[in-house]
Amino acid sequence: MISLEDCVALCGLDKDEVDAISEHEHIPEVAATALANYLLHQAGGATRIRTMMIEDIHTALDESRVDHAAELFMALRHFLEHHAEAREGLRPH
Repeated sequence: MISLEDCVALCGLDKDEVDAISEHEHIPEVAATALANYLLHQAGGATRIRTMMIEDIHTALDESRVDHAAELFMALRHFLEHHAEAREGLRPH
């Protein structure tokens, strides 16, 4: 049987990034790994994942869940470091 860890390892994201997709889409983590894999192979898919994470950060901040927003921010940072295509359109520092 394939485990969640196996699915995460195969999808191209890490566990925190998968959790962010799962939270945003309100789907189980295994389904989020499949969605992540699909999106990473589509034009604009990495940008869509980036948008999901940013929306979740805003939601967490709106709900005063600062610690969770910080966790999501770290997942977003990791994602952007490892998926250059997701940085397209962002302003440089």
